[in-house]
Amino acid sequence: MKAMIIRESGEPTVFEVADLPVPEIGPGQVLVRVAATSVNPVDWKIRKLGLSLGPAMPAVLQGDVSGVVEAVGADVTAFAVGDEVYGCAGGVKGTGGALAEFMACDWEYLAPKPTNLSMVEAAALPLVCLTAWEGLVEGADVGWGQTVLVHAGVGGVGHVAAQIAIARGATVYATVSGPGKAELVKGFGAIPINYRENNVEEYVAAHTGGAGFDIVYDTVGGDNIPKSWEATKLRGTVISCQTNSTQDLTPLHLKGLRHIGVLMLIPLLRGKGGKAHGQIMREITALAEAGQIRPLLDGEPYALENVASAHARMESGQAMGKVVVRVSG
Repeated sequence: MKAMIIRESGEPTVFEVADLPVPEIGPGQVLVRVAATSVNPVDWKIRKLGLSLGPAMPAVLQGDVSGVVEAVGADVTAFAVGDEVYGCAGGVKGTGGALAEFMACDWEYLAPKPTNLSMVEAAALPLVCLTAWEGLVEGADVGWGQTVLVHAGVGGVGHVAAQIAIARGATVYATVSGPGKAELVKGFGAIPINYRENNVEEYVAAHTGGAGFDIVYDTVGGDNIPKSWEATKLRGTVISCQTNSTQDLTPLHLKGLRHIGVLMLIPLLRGKGGKAHGQIMREITALAEAGQIRPLLDGEPYALENVASAHARMESGQAMGKVVVRVSG
């Protein structure tokens, strides 16, 4: 099968075309004919930095996948040959990757693809939706009448976090850097906040009367974390999926805040918990088919052979929404 592999860590130019055997599947696994995959920050970081959580070299990267079931292993009853599926099912140590014509993975991580989304659109959703859901639903139990602030409202996690919170009845605000991005978040039903024109104190006063938001989802990390604490109400909840920061916890303590860290890769890295991810993806399928969630794509999908450009685009920090690679079809 055709695949794009890396033999060492480095710049996007380390990708090369390879002809690999079709992976064999074991009990509890399915073989997926890959249609598309999307690039997430963890993917380019594994490629560039050689993170220990990455697969062994030579490596096939990326976990987000959409495609068609080609074969099923023993004990698999949830899927049959020909089913259209999607999920985040690999791309890390001990698993296969989606930058190839076929991917072997545990069936538990997969769900039926939304019937109203293309393969390219579906491939954009898994990792970011799992990250958003684990923080907002499982962590914060977001619901009707709450106010939610999402940082980076047109980012990968940000744009789906806003839609999930809205679907559960919350009023959602999303930070943006300009009018174009503001229109995009309005399209999702969120209220834009231009962080370049308003500081935290100003937008908290304008939108919450100075009380703060019930939940703040910080998808940025670093020096933005204290801003998230500042924007949250007393005894509110802050969620982080980017925690590359060393901070004094005093402001969090003085407001009695709860701070939730999200790493959706834990089931893949630990080899257990995949069934919960499959169930979340079924919830996302239902939301997508009800018109309550849709992916924001950063332009047209890249061809498999052009995955280096896709990684460069994602690594640049300029992408809006998701960068997708079309593998076949």
